[in-house]
Amino acid sequence: MNKHDAILKLNYTVVTIRGDIAYDKDEKEVKYDNAAVEALMEAEAYKDKRVAEYPSIVDQLDTLYHGGYDAWKATIEAVKNKYPKG
Repeated sequence: MNKHDAILKLNYTVVTIRGDIAYDKDEKEVKYDNAAVEALMEAEAYKDKRVAEYPSIVDQLDTLYHGGYDAWKATIEAVKNKYPKG
């Protein structure tokens, strides 16, 4: 999760972000808690790491065809164990 996504997720009134400044629908600046934004980004970082390391869908299907469900599950589980939730 990038910083802009975290700001948007934590502040429902934000509709635009330019640089590090957030604005509402009336173009008024919205103050946000940067520590909360950083904490959310850190808490969600495992997702990006998993996505980057999972095999492509083509490779996953190949593993299913040649190695079966258990082989596929082991491949996915290894990535999940490497980057656990929170």
